[in-house]
Amino acid sequence: MFGVVFPNRSFPMDISTFSQIDTTHWILDMNTFVGEAYDQIREVCIFLLNNFTLPADKALAVYIQSPGSQFVFVGAVTVARPSAVLSLPWPEPGPVGGGPMQLTAPDSATLSAKIGVSVEDLASLPSLDVVAEKKIERLAMRVGENLFNFMQSFCGVDGSRLVVPMDILDRWFKKFQEKAKRDPEFLKSFSL
Repeated sequence: MFGVVFPNRSFPMDISTFSQIDTTHWILDMNTFVGEAYDQIREVCIFLLNNFTLPADKALAVYIQSPGSQFVFVGAVTVARPSAVLSLPWPEPGPVGGGPMQLTAPDSATLSAKIGVSVEDLASLPSLDVVAEKKIERLAMRVGENLFNFMQSFCGVDGSRLVVPMDILDRWFKKFQEKAKRDPEFLKSFSL
């Protein structure tokens, strides 16, 4: 049905490496694969095998779980997108919780990190590119911080109000554009 490879860490592995929970859920116990250094594994490539066709309205969703944490969605593959390299932003270990993907009995202790794969309705999944969304969110936050810092240097206080010049946004945007033209690395620094 599917295979995975950890770039620079493994050979391709097929579904037999995973423990099958039921007909639509599989788990890879990271302790058996890498031991306690699971958080050093930052990417996984998942791919559909040539002889398997997933229905167009279904996806293979990929989740990760640190010891004691909830499962976190990291991406998916579909017939239209038969392979993907997904980042693995391991959640902080914590108390055992449920999360959107329930693969183990609620009362069982989660003692190791896991990667879960499940067949799900494509329409029920968030964006397939979680990492790109996080980068966009981080970019927006950094641009907003830049604007706030610029405005702060021109602010005055009138009682309980901050007062800024009317043309502050124009001045900031011109300065932002000029700096981007002068320094090609300037815009790249926002996406880090």
